[in-house]
Amino acid sequence: MSYSVDITPEAENSIKKLDRRTQIEIKEWIDKHLEGCEDPRRTGKALSGPEKGKWRYRVGDHRLIAKIYDGHLLILIVGAGHRKNVYLR
Repeated sequence: MSYSVDITPEAENSIKKLDRRTQIEIKEWIDKHLEGCEDPRRTGKALSGPEKGKWRYRVGDHRLIAKIYDGHLLILIVGAGHRKNVYLR
């Protein structure tokens, strides 16, 4: 049972606004840690409060916000950005 990763258009746009080096770092991190993984919760942290039900993944000073769908074995990345801004949506 391995998970696949999908990125929403909004999250993709957020990633595209970052500098090229950071974009590459995030894409490589997703490929290494999330794409095809058996347990996406191992590398992430559950969020609480209004973001309850979503997971946070640290990539340097940036964060990926994701929803995990176990029934479809899917990790949907719904947000991305610098750690000081990503939670202000």
